[in-house]
Amino acid sequence: MKNQFISPKKLLFAKFWLLTIVCICYQMLFNAYQALAQDGSAGINSATTQVKSYFDAGCNLMYAIGAVVGIIGAIKVFNKWNNGEPDTNKVAAAWFGSCVFLVVVATVLKSFFGL
Repeated sequence: MKNQFISPKKLLFAKFWLLTIVCICYQMLFNAYQALAQDGSAGINSATTQVKSYFDAGCNLMYAIGAVVGIIGAIKVFNKWNNGEPDTNKVAAAWFGSCVFLVVVATVLKSFFGL
């Protein structure tokens, strides 16, 4: 087996490059930290405006989910009713209640947050 001795010149060169890479990473991290730093109240106000901008889309999504749940529930209740199953009223109340819950939650959230 051959003796795998690394010359001192190559070792010094490798240490230099490792130190350079560590310094570059540290500098990039430090610059990113400074770039992201901002006033606390400015960050809270920015988050508030972003949440408010997405709120209407979220409520519309809840209305759409309520509509889909209502259609699926209507089909299931219709099938149970045609089959003559005895628990049709209970299933209809459960599906109708879930649709009403989704619509009421979206409306209450809008009024609660004043949007």
